[in-house]
Amino acid sequence: MIFGVTGDLTHRKLIPALYELIVAGRLSWPIIVIGFARRDWDENQLRSVIRDAVEKNARSRPIDESALSRLMENVSYIRSSFDEPEGYRRLKDLLADRNLTHCLFYLAAPPDAYAEIIHQIGQQELAQRSDGWTRVVIEKPYGRDLPSAQALEADVHKVFHENQIYRIDHYLGKETVQNILVFRFSNGIFEPLWNRAYVDHVQITVAEEVGVGTRAGYYETAGVIRDIFQNHLLQLLTLTAMEAPVGFNADAVRDEKVKVLRALRPWREAEALNNTYRAQYVSGLLDGQKVIGYKDEPGVPPASVTETYLAARVFVDNWRWAGVPFYLRSGKRLPRQLTEVVLQFKQVPLSLFDWRNFAGDAPNVLALNIQPDEGITLSFGAKAPGPINTIEPVRMNFSYSETFGGEPPEAYERLLLDVLSGDATLFTRSDEVQAAWAFVTSLLQGWEDHPVRNLPVYEAGTWGPPGADEFIGRDNRAWRDPV
Repeated sequence: MIFGVTGDLTHRKLIPALYELIVAGRLSWPIIVIGFARRDWDENQLRSVIRDAVEKNARSRPIDESALSRLMENVSYIRSSFDEPEGYRRLKDLLADRNLTHCLFYLAAPPDAYAEIIHQIGQQELAQRSDGWTRVVIEKPYGRDLPSAQALEADVHKVFHENQIYRIDHYLGKETVQNILVFRFSNGIFEPLWNRAYVDHVQITVAEEVGVGTRAGYYETAGVIRDIFQNHLLQLLTLTAMEAPVGFNADAVRDEKVKVLRALRPWREAEALNNTYRAQYVSGLLDGQKVIGYKDEPGVPPASVTETYLAARVFVDNWRWAGVPFYLRSGKRLPRQLTEVVLQFKQVPLSLFDWRNFAGDAPNVLALNIQPDEGITLSFGAKAPGPINTIEPVRMNFSYSETFGGEPPEAYERLLLDVLSGDATLFTRSDEVQAAWAFVTSLLQGWEDHPVRNLPVYEAGTWGPPGADEFIGRDNRAWRDPV
């Protein structure tokens, strides 16, 4: 049951993911899709949209008509606003008529509708079943700060038990994100080096080419810190920094992630300013095309101080990572879409050799490329051929597509299958959400207590403002060139 079935998320991600699971033979049982939204649609319109979504966004080619027919054959649509009890009564009657055993509620609706949808589900007693399971998937953002996240938690737990709740972050469904744990804990040559004794610092980058587009109303109230930092960036940080779990299951993995979040050094008052750097994009060239600045986007007020770029210095105050800075950055209108986790290792005293070192100050860099080209790159110094003793940088590359053939599955394919299977390992837990918001809220409070009238700017199509280079340069470090 998709609340907000007429939205972009359903069209681009959810319907194609269900189709791919059917094509792959992962869903052997009948699938019934029930859409719930305000638009004046019917079942035929929904079927037409499902076909369009598959034809435009499915990964597999050519289209498997048999799989598409399976997806479209059991379709229902309920036209209702999210706060209209009659719509939920019709949904209850529909479920009773179909005699369904298992029910998955997917909240693909605007975040401000989450509490109302959950409340109405509870009013109709749809959350608990005696003859099967009921689960709910809630998209991010899960709250706006710690108090709002806690209020949403209270509303959700009035209706659902914790083991029914799947708070989704699609980054955790990406193959390379999952491979962070496999790479670390199944390879004896890397795990012994994954600590403060050998790692100089860690950089995590989430870069976006797009601007705010039609989402200015949402983005103006969110900024990078709520849209990307609180969820995607902190999730990548926890997987990079966590200790080995006792098993690869939901409780064990999430226990270790929570420990990392609770170990984050809070930045309060002026510390929030000193350890973050914010900026906004202005007009510039992106792929040879002129694009407008953030304040020129429809719906953005002229006096906006909402950040479209954020760099932050974070410390994990535990035994493994004491003193090692994690530099996190994300921005819109950057030169390319890219997500990567980079460990830069400490340099050996190459100067003792008295060789010419063209590999730079720290040639040993391990980069885990999350998107768009999923893979891993290890950079190190090697002697260049010839009679002169020189050290040159070289790279060893692993590509998912080249090694395993084809593109890896979309994140939503894995995550939807996990929900249907009851595996919550790649979903965030209640205490995990609150620990992340506790850290982020300390930054938000620091910004609020020390307001600024204007933010630094950067041209669209660049890797951010010069001040971001100075920000990391104060520590005698530099951002890795993602290209």
